[in-house]
Amino acid sequence: MGNVYDYDTVILGGGPAGLSAGIYMARSNAKTAIIDISMLGGQPSNYLELENYPGFPIIGGYDLMEKFEEHADKFGVEKFPMQEIKSVDLLSQPKIVETMEGDVFKSKSVIIACGAKPKKLGVKGEEEFIGRGMSYCAVCDGAFYQDKTVAVVGGGNAAVEEGVYLTKFAKKVYIIHRRDELRADKIVQERAFANEKVEFVWNSVVKEIQGADTVNNIVLENVKSGEISDLAVDGVFAYIGFTPNIKDINGQVEQDSNGFIITDSTMKTSVEGVFAVGDVRNTPLRQVITASADGAVGAVYAGKYIESLEKVTV
Repeated sequence: MGNVYDYDTVILGGGPAGLSAGIYMARSNAKTAIIDISMLGGQPSNYLELENYPGFPIIGGYDLMEKFEEHADKFGVEKFPMQEIKSVDLLSQPKIVETMEGDVFKSKSVIIACGAKPKKLGVKGEEEFIGRGMSYCAVCDGAFYQDKTVAVVGGGNAAVEEGVYLTKFAKKVYIIHRRDELRADKIVQERAFANEKVEFVWNSVVKEIQGADTVNNIVLENVKSGEISDLAVDGVFAYIGFTPNIKDINGQVEQDSNGFIITDSTMKTSVEGVFAVGDVRNTPLRQVITASADGAVGAVYAGKYIESLEKVTV
């Protein structure tokens, strides 16, 4: 049997959006808890370097998120890492979150900051070779590809930046993109084009991932000509977008066709007292700075919601 806790706000997720929300909630004297399925920090903790977070021309992703966490600690945010969620009831008042450990969290409001996970390619062989040549994190797995050949799939900032990062280990990096031009920022593109280890494969998509014990080949299709070809590689890294981590929400709030939570400008969802911030919501930009800003806005309006409840009870 676990413990029962009472909070003003429970934040689901401890990435930049969740930690930012926690800081703002705690500063307003709201009793605040952050629950995360892993250690706090979220996806940025896996980024080797960030160079677009204001005030830090270049900083390690883990280092930046450590600063976020220290800031949250200063204001007394209570943290519950490594807690897998069993169920969430957003429609009741108080809201109820139960974890697999048997702990029950009751709160006046909930801020959903669960983030998003890398979207899978959805091709034959992908699931089979996860951890055996198929990866979604260059910082996590790049060192395994010393003097080997890898393919990166995608054309945005993440794909191109991680492709260049992989040249620290791999002897050759193919960047496979379904179009004939990149979506990545110009400065990111220039670094890749200038790197002699990087080669672009344009107008192409991965149709199959093949191998024996580990990956040794990918099957490509040219989207313009329809031509099928093989490319010998030792590893594949996919960066084609994200899908929201919303399985615990079970459709209790309104979502768009891709599953991202719909909010208004105050981060309010379709359910009273429930807010969504960061990568889990329908947003035009998914960056540490926008997630942090979402967290601040959501927390301010969650605070206003809590105040409205207190006025009613008085």
